[in-house]
Amino acid sequence: MPELIYECVVSTTDATGRPHLAPMGVRYRADDRVLLMPFKPSTTLDNILATGVAGLNVLTDTRVFAGCVTGRREWPLLPMQRLGGLRLSAALRHQELQLESVSDDPQRPVLTLHAVHSVDHAPFLGLNRAQAAVLEGAVLVSRLHLLPADKIDTEMAYLQIAIDKTAAPAELEAWGWLREAIAAHRAGSLA
Repeated sequence: MPELIYECVVSTTDATGRPHLAPMGVRYRADDRVLLMPFKPSTTLDNILATGVAGLNVLTDTRVFAGCVTGRREWPLLPMQRLGGLRLSAALRHQELQLESVSDDPQRPVLTLHAVHSVDHAPFLGLNRAQAAVLEGAVLVSRLHLLPADKIDTEMAYLQIAIDKTAAPAELEAWGWLREAIAAHRAGSLA
């Protein structure tokens, strides 16, 4: 059985306090441990190595996921309560993570972090199909440089069904950003 990976948004700051947000799959471990595997090079990796701190944000506002992969990284932030750093104000739950260890790898080092503080801000009511479709679409957009165009088209067409049936204005906005990013990528690759 494959290991469970949960889609969250990781918030970090650089040594000067400048924030950075990145959608990322995380793995939960026993004893309040979390594994992150950011790619090299990445701002998230650099920031965690520089500060030893990250915020783990659980949210259903899929505009944040779609926004981050399409260049819209300006989202309302709040200070974390115990560790230096910031969290998303839209987070239903956030955890404040302290770096414990790094297992280096040429492509994706494994960072083990300890959750020193967790707060629930609002109830999680679940995801509707459009929200799940936006998450999957955001993953596809993050891999435009890796996947063939026909795979992107086939998967986006299937995801469009959920958008058409269950999207609220927020999901429609996020979906539009993803479609624009695909078009821009193709226009750039044709030039």
